[in-house]
Amino acid sequence: MTYSLIQLAPGAYDLLLGNIIVASVVRSGLRQPYTWTAELLGDLPRSRRPAPFREIEHSFPSLEELCAWLGQSAVKTNNRGTASQGE
Repeated sequence: MTYSLIQLAPGAYDLLLGNIIVASVVRSGLRQPYTWTAELLGDLPRSRRPAPFREIEHSFPSLEELCAWLGQSAVKTNNRGTASQGE
């Protein structure tokens, strides 16, 4: 199965695995460089976490790096004129 990101608001996404929301992705920081964090919604034991999650939460310096870690996940914006990758 592949991951996809659905934008909720600028800097906030639901992370879907197939058709199931498994995590949230948020941007933190008021100015660049931002930190992007993917956090599983459930506190699953390590053996039940979807790959590539080894921890409940992982942080990245860019949305592009987070997407690459997920295997180049698709990003769907909310069509309000915001850039999906360059926020």
